[in-house]
Amino acid sequence: MRLFLVATLAAISMQSMPVSAQETRIGEEGFESPSATIAQMQWLVGQWSGDGIGGAPAMESWLPPTGNTMVGTFVQRTADGAIQFTEHLYLMEEEGTLVLRLKHFNADLTGWEEKDKMLTFRLVAIEPCAAYFNALTLRCADPDKPGEGLVAAVRMTSGGELLFRFEPAASN
Repeated sequence: MRLFLVATLAAISMQSMPVSAQETRIGEEGFESPSATIAQMQWLVGQWSGDGIGGAPAMESWLPPTGNTMVGTFVQRTADGAIQFTEHLYLMEEEGTLVLRLKHFNADLTGWEEKDKMLTFRLVAIEPCAAYFNALTLRCADPDKPGEGLVAAVRMTSGGELLFRFEPAASN
């Protein structure tokens, strides 16, 4: 069921969210993550909203760092406003670099990943106002205007990308 849902979400996103170029990067086998700190991700803090999968509303929120970790949430809604699924994200300093870990949850809070499992994205490159993890990107829409827009992208194992363009939520 979960694989079907992910494949369906990817198919919907490819139809409704045109992608002119790949937003995500893939590290070559055995790549070394660059040095980075959580302080370099301060631009990500806030609440973001925009169109998600199939044009339905989506939201992403990031809290200020607590120690060496930033906690984030992502909510994908259905066209009628109900929760389709959520993600719980941890962006953490580890061994002198950054790693992003996440778990998916259905609307009823049942998890997609096994109880003790999560998806892990290692840092491939970091720039001012951008972090490129292996198959996942978080970057400012305009590097000269942090806080005015967020682009999030994830490369699907089935091919293609899910691309999200967010603006600051009204409460930002």
